Amino acid sequence: MSTEAGEAGAEADMAARASVEPLRLLAEDADDLHIISAALQDAILRPVDIVWEPSSRRVTLKLSRFCWECGGTRVMAAMQFGDVIAVKSRRLPRLPESALELLAMEFAPDEAPGGRVILMFAGGGDLRIDVECLDAVLTDLSERWPARLAPTHQDPAADPA
Repeated sequence: MSTEAGEAGAEADMAARASVEPLRLLAEDADDLHIISAALQDAILRPVDIVWEPSSRRVTLKLSRFCWECGGTRVMAAMQFGDVIAVKSRRLPRLPESALELLAMEFAPDEAPGGRVILMFAGGGDLRIDVECLDAVLTDLSERWPARLAPTHQDPAADPA
């Protein structure tokens, strides 16, 4: 068995990952936010990485995003919400360096075009961002690096315990 075939396969895999363009997405409605939510599933951040600027009406999150689209890598990314009226958290750790794992985001419309963006985290905590209108941007900021572990999601119904 030749190792050349294995090396060529690894090089092709690395080239495929490198060819993926940085992600840049805009959300102006619930469907757009659903797409960004899928891209951010299993992103990791800390409370200190959530910045609320009331005078600018802006919330910015810095995240380590698992790249589902190219598999096996992570990338630093930023998510920014504009036209923010208020921000509230529930059951999120208060220590600045605590790890938070983002599971999903959803938009709950209110008086049009406003509503609430709900960020749901592992462990049951959430962050609510009240917006005058949905104006959100996600962008990758760094080169990708190999992830130590791929996120897994166990189905509680499949657990025999």
